[in-house]
Amino acid sequence: MYYIATIKDTLRVPPKRFDEDLREILLELARAAFEEQIDPDLGFIVAVLGAEEVGMGKIIQGDGGAFYEGTFKTLCYLPADGEIVEGECTETTDFGLFVRISTIDALCHVSQITDDFFSYSANTGVLQGRTSGRKLSVGDRVRGKVIAVGIGNNNIRVGITMRQAGLGAIEWIDKWKEENEARRKKQKAGEAEEEIK
Repeated sequence: MYYIATIKDTLRVPPKRFDEDLREILLELARAAFEEQIDPDLGFIVAVLGAEEVGMGKIIQGDGGAFYEGTFKTLCYLPADGEIVEGECTETTDFGLFVRISTIDALCHVSQITDDFFSYSANTGVLQGRTSGRKLSVGDRVRGKVIAVGIGNNNIRVGITMRQAGLGAIEWIDKWKEENEARRKKQKAGEAEEEIK
């Protein structure tokens, strides 16, 4: 999920930039330092939104720059266990498919696609269900549920499932909704018929 977090850090302003607007310099330096980084506590730092507080600058002997402590407002993304996510299939393999959710590619293992057995065709790059005939390929929009999140120093690993009702390829979900609606209408018509008798 996306959320706002604050980061407090000290940034070095080089002497050649002393005549520029301090907040703008610090915001630029913070963006270069934090954006597109992974933090074990915050997750993926998508953007630095602004500089909230700027402390007094300090000069360290032997360094011509000035060091400013600042507080920065950031937009972060960290998938949560149980979160329902939607994304595009970016890669299919013999062991599953990768789905781009926000800034992360999540893995949906073949055993987590549906109750059907899915096999992979390397020639076409398609995962196909043995019984259902359903297919998944690069570019398909899918909906899944986050079941595992692991954060390392340089990556975030996410596992998703599409086995529950209302999950899977968007076209499967639309078909499932239509079938449920038709079933509901048929049931409602049957109940109305019973009332007439």
